[in-house]
Amino acid sequence: MYDHYTFEEAAAYQIELAKQLKFQQLQNIETIAGADISFNKNSDTMYAGIVILTYPDMVLRSFSLATYETSFPYKPGFLGFKEVPALLKVWDLIPVKPDVVVLDGNGILHPRRMGVASHFGVLTHQPTIGCAKSILYGDNHLPDKSKFSTTEIKSNGEILGYALRTKDNNKPVYISAGHLITSEQALALIKKCVGNYRIPEPTRLIHDIVNDFRTGKLKAGFHEVSAPLTLF
Repeated sequence: MYDHYTFEEAAAYQIELAKQLKFQQLQNIETIAGADISFNKNSDTMYAGIVILTYPDMVLRSFSLATYETSFPYKPGFLGFKEVPALLKVWDLIPVKPDVVVLDGNGILHPRRMGVASHFGVLTHQPTIGCAKSILYGDNHLPDKSKFSTTEIKSNGEILGYALRTKDNNKPVYISAGHLITSEQALALIKKCVGNYRIPEPTRLIHDIVNDFRTGKLKAGFHEVSAPLTLF
């Protein structure tokens, strides 16, 4: 889908996509999804997955898995070009779409406001949230060391997201709106998804699932969970 793009062309495309971004308050959220990719080093095969949970109870309902081949190289700021095509393939497998999707990466907390969560959100017309494990962009001050401490992350005075401490004395995660949600609501939603781990449950769970998919423990396709498991 993007293998023929140069980084210059990719940056220009991000600027165009960013013109379509919209931010609004979501209502009546009943399901939340987590999306992630796994791959072997030096391999072109992406192992993509999306998990769907009830919200705010965090009960596992279903997950979808698919592979996708891409030669687009990894480079900070261009993650969407490597991962979004694979995630779109998984998205097509889901019969009833979730109300919001959390992606392992950034939303508008990005030099061109087009992290992987924003990229996926614009193409699917879906509310999305970026939840990154490391800081990519913006002037950041670490939050206090207590759980749920937050600080704003700004660029040129504009608030682009938040650093959120999900456990006492642990590294923060970085939350930003992707598309069709506000950054403030994204932060509030993620706080309700925090269980016993640093990574919020939607992206923590799908990270484990796509790794099992990559190692052959799970098969591609849409999988309903007949006996839902409460995660916390």
